[in-house]
Amino acid sequence: MKHKSIIFTGGIIGILSVLLVKLGNPGNMGICVACFIRDIAGALGLHRAGVVQYIRPEIIGFIIGAMIISLIKKEFRARGGSSPFIRFILGFFVMIGALVFLGCPLRLILRLASGDLNAILGLVGFTVGIWIGTHFLRKGFTLGRNYSQSKANGFALPIISIGLLILLLAKPTFIFFSEKGPGAAHAPLLIALGAGLLVGALAQRSRMCLAGGIRDVFLIKDIHLLAGFISIFVVALIANSFFGFFNLSFVDQPISHTDAIWNFLGMLLAGFAAVLLGGCPLRQTIMAGEGDTDAAITFMGLLVGAAFAHNFSLAATPAGVGFNGKLAVIIGIIVVLSIAISNIKSIKKLN
Repeated sequence: MKHKSIIFTGGIIGILSVLLVKLGNPGNMGICVACFIRDIAGALGLHRAGVVQYIRPEIIGFIIGAMIISLIKKEFRARGGSSPFIRFILGFFVMIGALVFLGCPLRLILRLASGDLNAILGLVGFTVGIWIGTHFLRKGFTLGRNYSQSKANGFALPIISIGLLILLLAKPTFIFFSEKGPGAAHAPLLIALGAGLLVGALAQRSRMCLAGGIRDVFLIKDIHLLAGFISIFVVALIANSFFGFFNLSFVDQPISHTDAIWNFLGMLLAGFAAVLLGGCPLRQTIMAGEGDTDAAITFMGLLVGAAFAHNFSLAATPAGVGFNGKLAVIIGIIVVLSIAISNIKSIKKLN
């Protein structure tokens, strides 16, 4: 069966996401790549929002799990050099859009599976952003080819991840940990790390990516990658109903706001930038684990974007989206559109 592997991966992610909430992770946030990277940025002191500071072991697990399985399957390959600074900028704006929505594409699906109707506008915006991006892909948009590099380059981010795990275990005084709020809500360390390792390995094998799934529907009418996220939704919906987490409404949803326009535009920005990058935050994190230094640079763009969002009050809160956040989304859409247009013009000149 063509879709067997990715459906299985989606099912595992769906049940693990709900179990992680049951075991202590924030509501509707068993797994959120954007939010968890944001928490890591806070723990490192890159921002000082005291309620979102924690070194999330799930992210460490994603990277190390992808590295281990890619080494076993002989798919680990250090490569890079494909428009690295543009990738950093696009990763930065993916994070801005995600934090205005309050979640990455994976959390978007998990919020839907818990009954958060605000996520519908996010899904529509994400889809529209990808549709816009595919217009440029059809016209030849490309960030260029990558090149083989020394293995030391490919191992750099996994080694940093191991360093983060050491810091999480040692808890030195220069690392910040939330005492309240979402950052203080977390599943037991070993369980969260184990879940991350499993998801990292499975996502590496299945190439799980929501941005890629919607992109492929538009470009080649293929639902293979999308089937994984349908599986996440179905399994998480069943699990949420079983544990009593399901609440069908716009209001009283954990770490969510009802500002429909900015839920839509925030995820439009995230989807537009992600499709130009070639993958959503989960996919970028997994590729970074298998030696892709371009994905590692995108990961750093996500990290810096998270720090910037909280240092300059761009991120939304359950009360809604502030002026700075709205302005950042508009600027982000203009910047990403400018990158896409200038790229196409450059390619035409070369041809």
